[in-house]
Amino acid sequence: MDGSSLQFRSLAWNANLTAERGGGAAVVAVPDSQLNGSYATFKVWRIDETTFNFRVFNQQFISVWRNGAVLATAATPGPAETFQIVRNAGDKNRVRIRAPNGRFLQVKRDHSVTADHGESTSWGDDDPSVFAMTNVGDMHGEFQICNGYGTGKAAAVLRNHWNTFIVEEDFEFIASNGLNAVRIPVGWWIASDPNPPAPYVGGSLDALDKAFKWAEKYKLGVIIDLHAAPGSQNGYEHSASRDGSQEWGTTDASIALTVQVIDFLASRYAASPSLLAMGLMNEPMAPGVTLDSLVRYYRAGYAAVRRHTPRAYVVMSSRLAGGSDELPRFAGIGGLPGAVIDVHYYVFNSSFTNLTAQQNIDFIKTNYAADLRGLTRQNGPLSFVGEWVAVWNVPNATKAEYQRLAQVQMEVYGQATFGWAYWTLKNVNNYWSLEWMIKNGYISLKH
Repeated sequence: MDGSSLQFRSLAWNANLTAERGGGAAVVAVPDSQLNGSYATFKVWRIDETTFNFRVFNQQFISVWRNGAVLATAATPGPAETFQIVRNAGDKNRVRIRAPNGRFLQVKRDHSVTADHGESTSWGDDDPSVFAMTNVGDMHGEFQICNGYGTGKAAAVLRNHWNTFIVEEDFEFIASNGLNAVRIPVGWWIASDPNPPAPYVGGSLDALDKAFKWAEKYKLGVIIDLHAAPGSQNGYEHSASRDGSQEWGTTDASIALTVQVIDFLASRYAASPSLLAMGLMNEPMAPGVTLDSLVRYYRAGYAAVRRHTPRAYVVMSSRLAGGSDELPRFAGIGGLPGAVIDVHYYVFNSSFTNLTAQQNIDFIKTNYAADLRGLTRQNGPLSFVGEWVAVWNVPNATKAEYQRLAQVQMEVYGQATFGWAYWTLKNVNNYWSLEWMIKNGYISLKH
């Protein structure tokens, strides 16, 4: 799939294919004693089931020159950067790599790598064109679904998902259990529906239209959250990154296109009584997204919303790794009427690994509570805990401990002046599913 992280070990020389200096130079074979794992990892761009481009740590693509030299110097992929992975019939992780010139990559005695090995092979460990392939990571976002399945099958898969995963009965359940709004993530290509740019498929706009109809019926507010911006604002699969790269905001064009998406959505839903807020961007990541480019975008996005509605709130997510209080301090954001600062509070990541149940509770009541108070300023933007979940790293926690984890978070995050949103309504993992938590007595929102 797009974004899969592959490593290749030469069986003949017991050395790993590596981009020298992480890219911008030759591809060589390096023994374990000298190995830099990041430089020996290649992200794939899928062309079809067996054909790929390989991207290296510094973002260049591997290519083959006329003399058979293998380099990681190309800024963009083309025919010279297109390779085929040929798998052994009896061992799918024993592979050969066919280069654009029709020959196979091989490792030489001096650990140089060339694309000049012939077709014949015994697939033995002594063949310098045979590699052991290891997949050290996959991505599972909408880009991977669409490009992996192809347009026809992806359209059918996603249409079935949109028609069955969240239905009208879910909105009725939300409204009857003490909630008053839904936060709906969308991708930037929704503005081009029903014919979005490749590899995406149409249908998400119709799903959002249905959500608004149901929200209006059950008197629920809708927060439209731009979860995936052009080029990806954080490199995560949920922002539709192709390979983990983060490229949003590096050009004025990506910012302008994102403003156009916000303008489209605000225009389409401004007349709906259920439009509660427009979320301009989910979880931009510092330092790849600079504060300057983000605030420039937020000002333009805010203006786009205001062209269509004076009443909808405008939600602005603080940067991951940037500090939750940086936006209110930045000139021009704090004084915008209806502005909301969005922060996400979780206790399941690695920094919480060794904490006890009580230590997690104390961190929420002390650290997250103080952080939230710091966002709340007189005549400033509203505060919103846009994501939280009753999930932690405490092993063998009891139901009572999970109930307390959820209750303490609701008490603390309830101090946010714009409220909170649980991530997410439905999930195959029980504690991530607010529906499951409510139905099984872990969370109660009725008073």
